[in-house]
This record gives sequence, C-alpha cells and structure tokens, in this order.
Amino acid sequence: MSLRILFFIFLIIGYVFPGAAARQPAGINFERKATKVLRQQVFEEATWALMQQPVTVTTESSSRSAGTKHDFFSEGDYWWPDPKNPEGPYIQKDGLTNPGNFVAHRQAMIRFSKIICALASAYKITGDEKYVRHALVHLKAWFINPETLMNPNLQFAQAIRGRFTGRGIGIIDTIQLMEVAQGIIVMEDSKAMDKAALKGIKEWFSKYLTWLTTHPYGKDEMNAENNHGTCWVMQVASFAKLTGNKDLMKFCSDRYKTVLLPNQMAIDGSFPRELKRTKPYGYSLFNLDAMTTLCQILSTKKDNLWEYKLADGRTIRKGVEYLFPYVADKSKWPLSKDVMYWENWPVAHPFLVFGAEAFGKDNWFTTWSSLEHNPTVEEVLRNLPIRHPLIWL
Repeated sequence: MSLRILFFIFLIIGYVFPGAAARQPAGINFERKATKVLRQQVFEEATWALMQQPVTVTTESSSRSAGTKHDFFSEGDYWWPDPKNPEGPYIQKDGLTNPGNFVAHRQAMIRFSKIICALASAYKITGDEKYVRHALVHLKAWFINPETLMNPNLQFAQAIRGRFTGRGIGIIDTIQLMEVAQGIIVMEDSKAMDKAALKGIKEWFSKYLTWLTTHPYGKDEMNAENNHGTCWVMQVASFAKLTGNKDLMKFCSDRYKTVLLPNQMAIDGSFPRELKRTKPYGYSLFNLDAMTTLCQILSTKKDNLWEYKLADGRTIRKGVEYLFPYVADKSKWPLSKDVMYWENWPVAHPFLVFGAEAFGKDNWFTTWSSLEHNPTVEEVLRNLPIRHPLIWL
C-alpha cells in the first residue's frame, strides 16, 4: 500500500472518528510542550555536565560504615544522638533530619543522576553524540572501572549508629539510579555508545536486581506497606526495563494492581499511611510521584496501568485528582503542615506531567509548567524521583 493511500485513510479516519485522530498525537504534543518549557534548562545543565568529572562512592568514605570503599553508605535520616547517652545508640525523631549524618554518597548519586539525565535529555533533543561520549565516562566510573565502581547492593544504606549496619529501607536511596537507567535507554542506540561498556552496565543492573529480589533487605522493602514498598516496585520496574527482564516487569505490574493500589489508596484517592506521618503533604506527593512513575514505566497498549481500575473505582487518576487542588493552591491543604520542609513543596512533580500526558489534562500540565523545575534543597532532591521528564515522555 502506497504512502499516499495510507495518508488518505488516516484523513478519513480522522474525519469520521475525530476522537481517534486526536488521541494519537496527544503524548507527542505534551512531549513537545514539555521540551519547550525545559529546553533552556536542559542545555544549561548539559553544558555544566560536559565539564564534570566522575565522583563515585569511592571518592569519600565514612568511618561509621561497615562496608568497603566500594559500598554505598548512608544513615537513617531521623535518627539522632541520645542526649542522655551521647556515645550510645541513636534515638528516633520522626520527620526531623539529623544534619550530622553522612550524606556524601547520596549527594554523589544525585549528582551522577543529574549529569546523566542532562546529557541524555540534550541528546534526545539534538542527537549530538558528544553527550553520549561524556555520559560514558561517568557510567564506566560507577559501573565498570574496578577502582571506582559501586558494588551492586545497598547492604549498608540507612544505617543507625549502635543499632544497624544497614537496613532494608535504605533501598529507597537508589531511586536516584532510575533516571540513570532511563538515560541509558535513551542513549543506548547511539553510534557513540560503547557496546561492551553497555553490556557491562546492564550486567551491573542485573546483579543489583538479583540482590533486590533475593536479599532479606530487598524482601523486607518489597513488603513495606507505604511509599517504601512503592519505591521498591518502581526501582525494580525501571532496572528490569533497562535489562530486558520481562518476568520482573510483569511481576511489578501485577504487584501494582494487587498490592500497591488496593492496599495504599483510599476511596477518595488519598494515601492514608502517608497522611499519618509527620510530613503528610510531602509524603503524599512523594508516593504519588512513585505510583505514577511506575505507571509511566510499565504501561503498554495491552497492559495500561494508567487505565487500570479496581472494582470500587479506585484508579491512579483518582490519586492525581485528590492531590492536584492542593498543589495548585497549597493553602487549601486541609491537614496539618509538615514538621520540616513545608515551605519547599510543591515543585514540578512528575505526576502532573505524566498524568497530563496520560489523560490529556492541560490544567495539570500548566500547573507543572509554573512550578520549580530545578530545586536545590537536598530533602526535595532526595524525595523527587524524576527531575528530567523529557527522557520519560
């Protein structure tokens, strides 16, 4: 069939069934609109990224880590020295971040994510191979080079002095690697991509997936009933997509339908477990970002999580509809303010732009466009899984 005939068939379909024609380019339209909003920021970040040299977990270490210099290490955010026993085990202050914690590895991973995604975004817009070549320098440092690589586990994350050398909930720290994985997907067919390095990088992520799904820490995090459980599924889905692990992708899709959505979302679209925390606003935003990112990663024509509906009517769309008014106007928030960082939210949350694309909601997109796209507060960066939406659209 000639291209001319196909063109006329498309015109006829669009005339007789205008809705069908309108639906087809919706995602493309939002991608173009988002590119227009972010274009200047992308090139500013990419220019910066091209001048950066790798900083991995081996650059700085902590004497409190039970691991090696190749092991990622972080400490529980809300754990503090006990005033009654300063040298003893730390005590918890929920929602209050201890500024004395070791955060160098977390900062290095956030920086790594920003570099790779800035380069991948610029490559997606321009097709310029220089962005891929420089991304490889950082990717090899983190995943390939023996002197600087990170071990593919999170066995020493979210440690608590005097109590634990690491915990399952520390797995949430590697949400920062999801955009690295997606950036690799965007760049992997580039002529400048080093195929041997790409194979090694994917092998690293495959090993990390094995650890995530078999180690007791990973199993504990998978079974967490709040945002930690959501983030485990989101990460596994992201890394499984990069490595082509269809079985794990199917597992994640099923878990969203049978565990996450039914067990975490209330009938009004809220997340009751997040609302009970000392930072109900921030945690609600975070969990919705994670849920919608999961939908963005896994949805296909045959298995569209955006459209999946429970018997009682709960859908991811309800979640966005519940929070959107309080993002558009935070003063309407009906519950208590967060004990910390209340003034730093909201920012340009991925659930707004992903939801806008999925459901054709211009007002969600407009609100996303008006919010902060380049936050600098560390708490925000730590809890904002997607900061470069162009590589996901």
